[in-house]
Amino acid sequence: MSTTEQHENPGRRTVLRAAVAGSVAAAATGTVAAVPAQAAQAAQASGQRRFDTDSPRFTLAVLPDTQYLFDADSTDPAPLRETFRYLVADRSEANIAFMTHLGDVTEHGTEDEIRRAAQTFRTLHGKVPYSVLAGNHDIASSTDDQRGDSAYLREFGPGRYASMPTFRGASPDGYNSYHVVRAAGRDWLVLALDWRISDKGTVWAQGVLDAHPTLPAVLTTHDLAYADDEGSARLSGNGQRLWDGLIRGNDQIFLALGGHYWPPGRTVLRNDADNDVHIHITNYQDRYYGGAGMIRTYGFDVVRGVIDVETFAPWFLDRDPARRTPLEAETVELTGPADRFSLSIDFDERFRGFSPVVPPKPRPAPAVMPRGTVAYWRFDASGMTTAPDGGPVADGSVVRDLSGHGNDLTVGRLHSSGPEALTWSPDHHPGQPAHASLRFDGGKGPDRGAVLRTGMRAPLNSEKFPRGYTIETFVRLPEPFEGDHSWMGILSWEGRNGDAGKTTGWSPLEPTCSLNLSPERFLQFVVYPHRQDADPTSWSHAVPVGRWMHVAVVNDGRRTVVYVDGSKIARNPTAPSTGIATLGKPFVLGGTQFDGKFGQGFYGWIGDTRIVDRPLRTRDFLTPFD
Repeated sequence: MSTTEQHENPGRRTVLRAAVAGSVAAAATGTVAAVPAQAAQAAQASGQRRFDTDSPRFTLAVLPDTQYLFDADSTDPAPLRETFRYLVADRSEANIAFMTHLGDVTEHGTEDEIRRAAQTFRTLHGKVPYSVLAGNHDIASSTDDQRGDSAYLREFGPGRYASMPTFRGASPDGYNSYHVVRAAGRDWLVLALDWRISDKGTVWAQGVLDAHPTLPAVLTTHDLAYADDEGSARLSGNGQRLWDGLIRGNDQIFLALGGHYWPPGRTVLRNDADNDVHIHITNYQDRYYGGAGMIRTYGFDVVRGVIDVETFAPWFLDRDPARRTPLEAETVELTGPADRFSLSIDFDERFRGFSPVVPPKPRPAPAVMPRGTVAYWRFDASGMTTAPDGGPVADGSVVRDLSGHGNDLTVGRLHSSGPEALTWSPDHHPGQPAHASLRFDGGKGPDRGAVLRTGMRAPLNSEKFPRGYTIETFVRLPEPFEGDHSWMGILSWEGRNGDAGKTTGWSPLEPTCSLNLSPERFLQFVVYPHRQDADPTSWSHAVPVGRWMHVAVVNDGRRTVVYVDGSKIARNPTAPSTGIATLGKPFVLGGTQFDGKFGQGFYGWIGDTRIVDRPLRTRDFLTPFD
């Protein structure tokens, strides 16, 4: 667009990367034939080996108006070629799933400009899939997508994308298209819509969404919104039409991207399902060298629940920093709040309305008891002698040891605590085999709580684990985490280490093995080994509240390593540690003794707990970690 057009409405890959030199569901009006889904998947698997479709992190690259690089006799495709070379070279490292152009590929839409641009885009062919849409400079700006033939359509029509594994179809007029991108283990829909989509085009787009009702969608178009100098955006006239006619009523559309106007900006609108839709303007043609093929990357991280957005010019990144001109250095990377930012999105929650996460089914006990399992407790009907009903768990209730070794646990309250000290809960870790837990309400002032203990003759009481061991449990701390719960125990063996002949520990009154929580909310695993006179102690980071975590203690017969959510913690001592100096006294869940006495009990939830007499790999944990 021109500056005149701009005023019609008011208006990481960071420098450190510098070295990186169908079978189509028919819509209401039908679609142009596309690559069948099976063929597309096969092509993607074979032709795009450097892209990991299962990684929870991937990148969507967004390319705004390039019109000043294809402007009659001043055409210079070099910046765009460098951008495309960068995307190809960095595809594996950044896990680039797709690139989408936001329109105004050229300045005048002439056959020569379009042809030069089309040749430049061939740099991406077979290497990075992409979409392109028409901006007002690429076609007769007074027309909509029913305009018929054009130089743009002949070069950037459906035929250009037919061999791409992501391409699934185009509108009958050829000016609107859609792609299905496999990334982070799921399919994502990209809708590329003309500068002026007609009513027929809108019906087609709605048909695409209706045919893919569970796919989160990114809508791209040329004219969507404009921003003020602070980057605060609002819908343009055409953007309002798209919002009312397509976006707001389709909860799938969570991100809508447009170019055309400058400066860049963003806003968040609420759709008819009362969910956020992020509206962004990306356009740098007003910057030095027409934006120099500047690219914006949307780095999706579905584990962290964020999209990290960065904006930079690969053409300038590729140059020796010492030799960049002042304007090149100024444009190499943009770090303002409209150009570099992060979006916090709980993807599961945001997509729940149209693509709810199907929780895994409970796994039966025999499926999660590997060789060497000496005890396994779970709190569903298979593990509890009294059927759980959501209320208090009475003293004397038994939780069976499902390994069959006779290490049953019996419930007992501490210090005359009331019924609320231990209740049954359906809450559980998403990866936990049993969909149940126990809610402990222990605390201080006065001391209170409940514990579960093995019987006096349980074999676990005297197990020494000379070949190593794995102790696993699922834990959730309440949010808010109220009160003083420092040094509360999660699990332990009774029996003072001094009675086991240990002399070098912090206190001879400590139990021989315990997993506790420090005042800083660090996990502490302290063990007095069967053979050594020592107390090697592991310490975690400050563990979270309000969400489940999996904790595993793994000993290989020589040393002990603690894992939280499959990650090895930093403070694991290298001191020798063979077995556990058990003294024939009960194993305890929900508390720790000191000098043979219980203080406070645990505060929070405890889920499935398993003990195996050998070291397990993380992939063999109760919830596997690769």
